[in-house]
Amino acid sequence: MTSRRPRIRRALVGAIAGLALTFVTAACAPEPDSVPPAPTDAASGTPTPVVTPVAIAEFPFGPSTSTTPLPKDCESILTPDILATLQGIPLNAPGMGGGIRPDSSRVCVWADPGASRTSLVTVVGYSPEREARDALYLLGVDEGYTCYEPDEGLRCEKSGTDELGLPVGRTVYWRDGVAIDTQYSNLAPQGYTAAIVRSIWG
Repeated sequence: MTSRRPRIRRALVGAIAGLALTFVTAACAPEPDSVPPAPTDAASGTPTPVVTPVAIAEFPFGPSTSTTPLPKDCESILTPDILATLQGIPLNAPGMGGGIRPDSSRVCVWADPGASRTSLVTVVGYSPEREARDALYLLGVDEGYTCYEPDEGLRCEKSGTDELGLPVGRTVYWRDGVAIDTQYSNLAPQGYTAAIVRSIWG
């Protein structure tokens, strides 16, 4: 009569090997929650919104020969009437890109982080004459800006609407080695650039 012990021993070895293979496979499989969760507010436990800086078109800011001092802040260069139209809109909210650049340019961002389609961004800084004039010339010739020479300076501007029909545009003013570059979306106070020009040059 054939002994059953070898067959039982082989069955047990096979079962143990199968369990070991299952354990190794499970250990190597990715966990369903391995993706890090979105950052949350520790106090409320709610997801923290991701703030994206407002996009700013480039202009040649940099060292320049000028007798004009740059403004010290973003509010003193505006009239009370314009400031009143901006009341309630955050200025240089964290993460929006406002502040002072390494080249000393002042970046003023009027925008609510929760309203991605509404913003008013102004960069005031030194800009060398040759580079600035070339950039303004290209805006007029290649991009359809209207350019003229008011208040002893050069000004190029263009306005239109975005895909939702909201007003968008840009105005660049240059004088005495200083450029004022304003870009807006759904927020364009009347006389904004002119007020800055009067504040800086009188």
